[in-house]
Amino acid sequence: MDLSNAPELKVVPPGGGESADIPGFGAVFKLYSRDNGGRVAIVEHPFAVGTITMPHRHTREDEHSIVLEGEIGFRSDGDEVVLGPGGYITKPRGQMHAMWNAGDVPGRIIEVITPGGFESYFRELGELFTSVQPAPGVSMRETPEFGELAAKYGLTYGTPDWLDGIVARYGLRHPLGRAD
Repeated sequence: MDLSNAPELKVVPPGGGESADIPGFGAVFKLYSRDNGGRVAIVEHPFAVGTITMPHRHTREDEHSIVLEGEIGFRSDGDEVVLGPGGYITKPRGQMHAMWNAGDVPGRIIEVITPGGFESYFRELGELFTSVQPAPGVSMRETPEFGELAAKYGLTYGTPDWLDGIVARYGLRHPLGRAD
């Protein structure tokens, strides 16, 4: 048995890990892909009440989510589900998907990303929110810097016809800044 490329032991205590601040949706890095030959990354995401991620599609990786706290909704193409603690979902690459806090208390998930590498997007996105000030009336998602970051990581963002319904049903803050 060849163990020459086996990853090193990694331990992250409860509450540990570096973090990135993203409005309403943070990232706490539990396992970097650089520590395991790029095979996998693990990121914890806290969800503030009223938060939904902007619908997006990955071209390079799959995301596997496990709900730790709260009620988290997931939409991936035509499938929609709300999961509580212990619930699990895979969001395959190529599908337009979004996640949201479907409850009235903060939520938290673990995201296992395969292959790894995409975890760096969250750090860069957090930095973008602190370094770029969009013009009045322009959302961050409409800036050239946001588009460049998405392209770098093989992401496409969209506004699927199901977005407004989810925002209305769960009383969420619209990711495009619309007042619904």
